[in-house]
Amino acid sequence: MGSDPDEELVRRIASGDNAAMQALVSRKLPRLLALARRMLGDAMEAEDVAQEAFLRIWRNATRWRPGSARFDTWIHRVALNLCYDRLRRRRDWAGGELPDLVDPQSEALPHQAEAAGERVERALQAIAPRQREAIVLTYYQEMSNIEAAAAMEVSVEALESLLARGRRSLQALLIGES
Repeated sequence: MGSDPDEELVRRIASGDNAAMQALVSRKLPRLLALARRMLGDAMEAEDVAQEAFLRIWRNATRWRPGSARFDTWIHRVALNLCYDRLRRRRDWAGGELPDLVDPQSEALPHQAEAAGERVERALQAIAPRQREAIVLTYYQEMSNIEAAAAMEVSVEALESLLARGRRSLQALLIGES
């Protein structure tokens, strides 16, 4: 087995091993759900994205090549592409505008920490998608800059630029809400 912790599982999945697929789902599902939920702002759509990502793993496990990219990077790229497909469909359906993903009429949250988290989630949905992707991968998915850049298929410098712009955008939105 190489340096990729998922290499053996993916090899077993490629040979049709159902138990390996179940183990991979147990290992990766929470992270993929979190990624998709933060990218889409919708838990049900996040579940659909995660399910489709795992179907693609099952169907395409033989195509993944150890050494070309870590499996974790590959599956994050698959999930991100699925998220962008859904975001494009939303935009096309809504005439170019993304829908408001948080109900502005919702009742005030009982705890300040929950309210602050909700403000951050709302602001995260309002920034540019590529900036959101960079922030979600590095801060929420806890990927290194090198891993996040590989998942986004950009240079580390481009990722760092997206992060800087994303943080500024979030700050402006959050200060504007105060």
